[in-house]
Amino acid sequence: MDTRTQRGDTKGPRRDRGDRRRQEGEAESEWTEKVVQIRRVTKVVKGGKKLSFRAVVVVGNLKGNVGVGVGKAADVVSAIQKAAVDARKSLVTVHMLATSIPHLIIGEQGASRVLLKPASKGTGVIAGGSVRTVLELAGIKDILSKALGASSPLNNARATVDALQRLHRAEEVASMRGLAVTDLGVKIHNE
Repeated sequence: MDTRTQRGDTKGPRRDRGDRRRQEGEAESEWTEKVVQIRRVTKVVKGGKKLSFRAVVVVGNLKGNVGVGVGKAADVVSAIQKAAVDARKSLVTVHMLATSIPHLIIGEQGASRVLLKPASKGTGVIAGGSVRTVLELAGIKDILSKALGASSPLNNARATVDALQRLHRAEEVASMRGLAVTDLGVKIHNE
């Protein structure tokens, strides 16, 4: 005897409506989302205060693509969903050299500045807060960083993305400096 009949469900065969959503989600499974910040914000209107939530989300595929998004909504879940959609719209491709970046760079956003410095294999991600989240989701495994100026998580995340976006390929940097790629100062390890 069917378990639905035992419980009293006699409406016939049940369709799994979530199956279609799961299949669509499989294509998105390569993307990882992390919530960096959730803030409760208020707007003063004639009738009093209107409450809403702002979410900052970082999306990345751990293979060199990363984006930062912001979403606002009346509830937290909707704000996170909107932020994730916004982050996917603002994806940037990161030029990497093995597990690090090809050269030192400073990114800016508002009063926040983020310094990113290449590191040799085994160093790990030396960063904090939203900077670490962006670097990890971009797939960078060895890097040194320092957040300078304002400490806003949103501006630090955007400054990090700005720096990653302005990176040049290792070959371009080597040709500009008149060096071989192996002489750039970052040890290349074959994986």
